Amino acid sequence: MAFKIYTKTGDRGVTSLYGGLKIPKYHIRVETYGTIDELNAFLGTLTAGELEEEIKQSLLNIQHQLFILGSHIATDPSDTKLPLPTWPENATSDLEQQIDHWDAILPPLKNFILPGGTQAAAQCHVARCVCRRAERMLTLLASQESVPDFSIVFLNRLSDYLFVLARYINFYNQKEDIKWINR
Repeated sequence: MAFKIYTKTGDRGVTSLYGGLKIPKYHIRVETYGTIDELNAFLGTLTAGELEEEIKQSLLNIQHQLFILGSHIATDPSDTKLPLPTWPENATSDLEQQIDHWDAILPPLKNFILPGGTQAAAQCHVARCVCRRAERMLTLLASQESVPDFSIVFLNRLSDYLFVLARYINFYNQKEDIKWINR
């Protein structure tokens, strides 16, 4: 028998974490993994567009990592015996290497820039903003409960990655970044 998409268990504003703990849907843990899921969806829209295959593969890899992160956040933190997907140790350092690679190609940043340029670069900036919101929610959650050690650092570096990727996409498409001008 196939599983139904709807369970009706959340109809009263409560959801279950992996492990069975029931919490309200407005709980910061639910907000956090929901925002990570939203970020993952934004990256999916980005990969659906016209990008270099290498960038698409990098973003797809990040989507898998975000799914792992979301599963860790969606797990009852008091149940330490639950099996969870393994976090790749090199996830953050891979982001840093890619940032450094693109940064070496790009002209130096001398001004603040506005989101925009190409459609893909603009989508990167939207994803970057969602990533920063996820990071803020995660740090709030971390002030109240335990979160995985890797999680805050990864989201912080991912927002940097998305910023530099937006610049790289504009550069690759011979589109200048939009400089902010104090008027």
